[in-house]
Amino acid sequence: MAVTKLASRTARKPASLKDRVSEAEWKMRTDLAAAYQLAVIYGWTDMILTHFSARVPDAENQFLLNAYGLMFDEVTASNLVKIDGQGNIIEDITGMGVNQAGFVIHGCVHECRPDAHCVIHTHTRAGIAVSAMTEGLLPLSQHSTRIVAEISYHDYEGIALDMDERTRLARDLGPTSRCMVLRNHGLLTLGATVRDAFMLMYNFEQSCKTQIDALAAGRNGVTLISDETVKHTHAQVNRVRPGGRPDWPALLRMLDRRGIDFRS
Repeated sequence: MAVTKLASRTARKPASLKDRVSEAEWKMRTDLAAAYQLAVIYGWTDMILTHFSARVPDAENQFLLNAYGLMFDEVTASNLVKIDGQGNIIEDITGMGVNQAGFVIHGCVHECRPDAHCVIHTHTRAGIAVSAMTEGLLPLSQHSTRIVAEISYHDYEGIALDMDERTRLARDLGPTSRCMVLRNHGLLTLGATVRDAFMLMYNFEQSCKTQIDALAAGRNGVTLISDETVKHTHAQVNRVRPGGRPDWPALLRMLDRRGIDFRS
């Protein structure tokens, strides 16, 4: 007589990704996914191109990157791809892998800058326009005073597919810059947290938009902020604030109010 084998009622379901990674990694994943979703709201997307990355906490030379083929509004904590410094896939529930150009740029920054726990790169219209300007970003606005003193520049070499460009990218970024203009290409920021890199990019993007608008009056029709005032304002912005900064929790609440699923 044939015997039908029944599945045990006590059989365990495969562990979710959240259950398989550390609490610190899951927190980084949710913050990074939130940044992707916020980029949609603020208009920083370029179809499936450009990337935000984050170093995996308590892991050696591993970072998270978006799956190549997902729109930014599809990115969640679980479908971020974990790769190592050589570009090997460690975790990828989508099976899509990552963009080579994203690995070249972001892998370089994470490798050469230990303080780069998050890296954000954009291709916005205003950012690209300013990246094509000979003078780069000008001290024209309060937003620009927050970042202009620490901007570095890297010349365009074509699509970032060649690993040897990393040497020049790391050289141009230097040991302290947290904001970079990729000439004729776009913008890049890095930070100790996702929040830090995101807020730097917010100010970067706002500065570029303002510059495009202001220069419509012609170069002689604008007033530049003095170097002394730029230095003073930069120090004001970066002062230590007891209790931390409330902007990132406010942004996460905005995503929750809109019903945007980034934590899954």
